[in-house]
Amino acid sequence: MFNPSRLSLARRRRGLTKIRLAEQTNLTARSISGFESAEMSPSDKTIADLARVLRFPVEHFHGPDIEELSPDTASFRALSSMTAGRRDSVLAAGALALVLALWIDARFALPKPEVPDLRGYEPASAAAALRTHWQLGERPIRNMVHLLESKGVRVFSLAEESATDVDAFSAWKTDIPFVFLNTVKTAERSRFDAAHELGHLVLHRHGVPSGREPEYEADRFASEFLMPRGSVLGVAPRFPNLEHLIVLKKNWNVSVAA
Repeated sequence: MFNPSRLSLARRRRGLTKIRLAEQTNLTARSISGFESAEMSPSDKTIADLARVLRFPVEHFHGPDIEELSPDTASFRALSSMTAGRRDSVLAAGALALVLALWIDARFALPKPEVPDLRGYEPASAAAALRTHWQLGERPIRNMVHLLESKGVRVFSLAEESATDVDAFSAWKTDIPFVFLNTVKTAERSRFDAAHELGHLVLHRHGVPSGREPEYEADRFASEFLMPRGSVLGVAPRFPNLEHLIVLKKNWNVSVAA
């Protein structure tokens, strides 16, 4: 049976308005609205045309409802050029990632989430507390993605077409933490993005407050988590120069600026 919500999801995933999808399928915008609202049902040929334009298999339109991510529960590191359409496209991609995650979870034994709720902590204190909880001490973290996945965080890459609009985002869904990372960044920036989203997961569980302060908090968390103050001060030269900083940055796998 045709599922209207899956048509809406596929359309938003491709970043198309109802009018634009109608133009590409030789339908009317009223028809697209009717299909998505379940006021009318498309014929098999129309479904095939929609599948071709949206680049989804026909079977997609006949599946059960897909649980979607809400903008209110997802933390975005969005650039200023991000539009509502791009946000909806990224969230739709996230919804499809949830389906894939459920498929994987049903077939493989993945680590259980081990991400504590640290709401109310000061960001640097939260980073230190999480390092203690994960028994990391103050040693450098060699691979942030591997660490997150070992603690039950489901990590996915953002689609390439989102590379210029979205840095990263994260969300909780049914007590499972998800992180979505831009894969066209430098390695150092991607590590910081991953740590930043981890900060959102522990500091702003199940909902990120509006405003810039949550972003600053996640940044402060990421800085302390990647570069514990004690370990930095333990090797910091009194009068550093650029050459020395280039050597030191490799210890924590961060940028020279950091």
